Amino acid sequence: MFYLFDYINIMKKKIKETIIVEGKYDKIRLSQLIEANIIQINGFMIFKNKEMISLLSKLADETGLIILTDSDKAGFSIRNYIKNCLAGKNVQHAFIPSIYGKEARKDKPGKEGLLGVEGMQEEVLVHAIEQAGYHVNTEKKEKITKYDLYKLGLYGGVESHKKRHALLKKLGLPYRLSANVLLEVMNALYTKEKFFELI
Repeated sequence: MFYLFDYINIMKKKIKETIIVEGKYDKIRLSQLIEANIIQINGFMIFKNKEMISLLSKLADETGLIILTDSDKAGFSIRNYIKNCLAGKNVQHAFIPSIYGKEARKDKPGKEGLLGVEGMQEEVLVHAIEQAGYHVNTEKKEKITKYDLYKLGLYGGVESHKKRHALLKKLGLPYRLSANVLLEVMNALYTKEKFFELI
């Protein structure tokens, strides 16, 4: 299947919804194809991470969510857990087909022998997001940058992680967020002006 029309259309747009993926390779793959906030939940760790569920709830209220997990049993378990935790929230689902194969970076296929998000053809991933239904982000707000985090002492300094943890605690967000994820989350939740007011 080739979804050239979807692919051309979505590549030109900034997606409003935050996209949830299982792992870092899924995030890397998807971020090469579309412009959106993409959050990785680190697979089964989501089952023990109440702070991450709280973050996803805030993002669902602010931007809406699109859940994109692998098509194996684990992916569906993760998807259903998030769906149940966020019942009644603005959550859409993007599905990839069950295709047997192995990701290039792996020595052998996964447990069920299916390709995950990271191994899907780009046209298939883009079509999955298109089918989930997304909104174009037409908001023209100034982005918070890594340099802003640096100026505020939240990145690149000796005590940066402590300052970041304090801010995340104040905002009720997971304290383990890296500077990169913090940047994505802050840009999804706040304007640059509002972010500076929070510090």
